[in-house]
Amino acid sequence: MNKCVLFDGQYHKQLLPLTFTRPVAQLRIGIYTIQEKWAKQLGFDVGVRTKDYLAKKYNSVEQEAEFGVSAAVLPNDNLCKSILGLKDQTILIKNDVVLAIKPLPANDDKIEECLEGYNVINYKGEVNTVEYPHHIFQLNGQEILNDLKLTNLKGFKKDNLGIGNLFIGDDIYIEDGAKINGTTLNSKEGPIYIQKGAEIMEGSNIRGPFVLMKDSIIKLGTKVYGPTTIGPNCKVGGEVGNSVFLGFSNKAHDGYLGNSVIGEWCNLGADTNTSNLKNNYGEVSSYNYAENAFIATGTQYCGTIMGDHSKSSINTMFNTGTVIGVFANIFDSGFPPKFIPSFSWGGREDSDLYEFDKAKNLAEIVMKRRNLKFTKLDEEILQHIFNQTSVD
Repeated sequence: MNKCVLFDGQYHKQLLPLTFTRPVAQLRIGIYTIQEKWAKQLGFDVGVRTKDYLAKKYNSVEQEAEFGVSAAVLPNDNLCKSILGLKDQTILIKNDVVLAIKPLPANDDKIEECLEGYNVINYKGEVNTVEYPHHIFQLNGQEILNDLKLTNLKGFKKDNLGIGNLFIGDDIYIEDGAKINGTTLNSKEGPIYIQKGAEIMEGSNIRGPFVLMKDSIIKLGTKVYGPTTIGPNCKVGGEVGNSVFLGFSNKAHDGYLGNSVIGEWCNLGADTNTSNLKNNYGEVSSYNYAENAFIATGTQYCGTIMGDHSKSSINTMFNTGTVIGVFANIFDSGFPPKFIPSFSWGGREDSDLYEFDKAKNLAEIVMKRRNLKFTKLDEEILQHIFNQTSVD
């Protein structure tokens, strides 16, 4: 029996478009994915339970597990102790939201019947939950701090590893094998964590909290304001503030990206800019798939949420609170709509549909450039999303 399984529940739809192509537990925030956080915090491997069309690729656990935890919940010491101490036939909730279930029943037509007999108890401690995409950049700073506590920092260096660097503050952790030259790293506002294989080119200025993961590159003269996380195998240039790249995406040229989340295999063309603040300084509304409507984000600052494999042409201008589905190709003049559906070709209100074979062929090309293969399972996921988009 699996010991712990992270289940998507209602949050898979609320976190679209980022979860079109992955379980909720595979979202990155801070340093690690949510699944990695729970594994490190608990000290043993955890599985996932996700949507049927993602099940094969991500080894979805359908049988009973000793514990089930909502994949949108971020772990902390007290919460983990409470979950591990749950009695059988118990559901742990906070503010009417399910946090954990012991045991998690098998995912079959009897699951609701099984849960009806469980005792419900309220958790009184603090909990952070990634309920909507904008929560990823909002919680990123705190999660960088939390994840560093889960990280073995022995062997990481705080001294100058290259030539002509200016290090400000002592909260800087650089793994052997990173390349940094002619760069300012300022950790006075938060820690800086750089993995091996990463490179920061000359003239860049970085202010923490900041994470640069394996094999990612910060281009010449880049300006980064924290809390920002650049996932693995990314190329980033221009100006970035309080944003998260999940991985394998490029913003290699000038242009501003702020308060945003960028999925995998995305490319922002030269001088692509995101607005993250309305001219009237009002609360930003953003499209939500679960509501099929624009909803209030509760913040003045919200830039762009971009699903996997989407791309913008040079000089693209994204409005405040823009949401872009997967496999969108955006290249028309003027401001694109604030909601761009998956497989849009052009980025207008009446955009054409991005043909399936063209999208598939491009995915194969871009993944091959990183020595990765677009698999049969990837194609099946792509086909499922495409069919949904075609119907919509």
